[in-house]
Amino acid sequence: MPPSASTGRSGSLSSVDNRSIASHLALPSGRAADTPLEIAACLLRRSLESPNELDFVKQALHIIEGIDEYTAAASTPASDSLLKHVETTMRQDWDAVYQNGHTKFHQSANCCAGSFEAAFVSSMVSATRATRVLEVGMFTGTTTMAIAEALPTHGKVYTLEIEPYLAKLAQNAFDAANLADKIEIKLGDGAESLSNLAHQGISFDLIFIDADKQGYRKYYDTIMKSGLLSPKGTLIVDNTLFKGKYLLNQPVSDDPNAEALRLFNQHVLSDKRVSVVVLPIRDGVSVITRRSQQPDASSDSVILGEGGLDILQRLKLSDKVSLVTGAGQGIGRAFAHALGEAGAAVAVVDIAKVKAEVVAKELKAKGIRSIAVGADVTKKSDCVRMVEETLTAWGHLDIAVNNAGVNFNGAAEDITDIQWDTTFNVNTKGVLYCCQAEARYMLQSQRPCSIINTASMATLLVPHPQKQAAYNSSKAAVVKLTQSLAVEWADRGVRVNAISPGIVNTALIQENPDLKPLVKTWLGQIPLNRLAEVTDLQAAVVYLASDASSYLTGQNLGIEGGQSVI
Repeated sequence: MPPSASTGRSGSLSSVDNRSIASHLALPSGRAADTPLEIAACLLRRSLESPNELDFVKQALHIIEGIDEYTAAASTPASDSLLKHVETTMRQDWDAVYQNGHTKFHQSANCCAGSFEAAFVSSMVSATRATRVLEVGMFTGTTTMAIAEALPTHGKVYTLEIEPYLAKLAQNAFDAANLADKIEIKLGDGAESLSNLAHQGISFDLIFIDADKQGYRKYYDTIMKSGLLSPKGTLIVDNTLFKGKYLLNQPVSDDPNAEALRLFNQHVLSDKRVSVVVLPIRDGVSVITRRSQQPDASSDSVILGEGGLDILQRLKLSDKVSLVTGAGQGIGRAFAHALGEAGAAVAVVDIAKVKAEVVAKELKAKGIRSIAVGADVTKKSDCVRMVEETLTAWGHLDIAVNNAGVNFNGAAEDITDIQWDTTFNVNTKGVLYCCQAEARYMLQSQRPCSIINTASMATLLVPHPQKQAAYNSSKAAVVKLTQSLAVEWADRGVRVNAISPGIVNTALIQENPDLKPLVKTWLGQIPLNRLAEVTDLQAAVVYLASDASSYLTGQNLGIEGGQSVI
């Protein structure tokens, strides 16, 4: 893509003055003109029919000349760091750089992407949820920066460049923008760099090609042959409508680049492994994705995926509704975020509704459907109401995570009746009340449902040196309750499982003067030599909630760093 006419900061969004554009403009086929270019073409055709009607020509020119500026102005502007780098690139005296021998090739400022191009590649990173991106052809790194900005914290873009001068210029910009950790420049011949990456076993969610046009086909063939593009990956190829020469009534053989792109487009179109759509953005962008291959074993679910869904699709919860108790903080909050990120609507339940509201607000900020519900799980009426509020909000309930719990530390001989009763009322009776309320709907819903109860590593061993007999006993009861319900409800569409976390690094430990000194002892008991983080538990709750675990019920999944096996 050549640089956009507008930086995205000052472009106008004023519409074309179309008062004199006839609404009945039609294409030669008889179909009404719709796109800006179709309308411009109709206006120009009308001008040929009525040579004196210069207004048609003026309006066509207004549309054609304004498309690039308008699209830039209507798109999210680039960051300040990126715009500053664009300005630096545009100010470079590329003629002098070449004449002084700094670059092998005579570069031009026209090779610099602008804010629109930055917005485009950023949106593709977000749309594909990419974590590993490959860019073939960097120039000064404008699109590289845009990709890095859009990647998650631990994402990475590998960018290939042949010119050391450009690599140094780009690296300075990456360092200034604090993006260097996300970017790795591979300096050298593009085809050789691709082969080296393939030998490292790396695959990419998104690959962007904007390099030597005559090398496009070789790059494409290497990528497809070597498996650099992941099975669900997307390949973006720039400049594929190179200067529009493919439409002129003259051969393009006089322009090697244009001819190479014409042949490249034909090559990709004939490749039965992929689907391609060419978008008339700037000088053309091709979006290439793999086709779903169906070999002779067309009924093989391993090849096609169960129900036609691959494993990642089976983990999605897009059509499901969930509730999580004790979700105002700690593990429950992490569960709520995980289920929401996987696509489920989430009812955030907590005895302190103000905490539930904070978490629901966090979810909504991420675009996740959520409500906050205040409920005390030791009250059967509250458990019934939390289910009713969830059903009122979304009409059904597919996933319930019963996570609310309490713990009192102290010697067994000193446990009071209040401590014992409170522990069992919340941890055990509360789980029963929740399961009963949830199952009254789930058992007659005709939808596959999943109940997940939070137990504890204490069900797999006796944690020490902390003393928590009441807690250990209550959580052991939760596991047996989980197994009992799983057997009773298995043939009625409701699976019931438990998650048993190890020692989780929460505020309870950090702020408790009795527990904090024990961390060093615990680390000596854990093979992985660290406490669990709440994020270590998130994948498990998504798996148990999803259709990917449809044959799993009555199980107690320990996530404890190996502590229970030594």
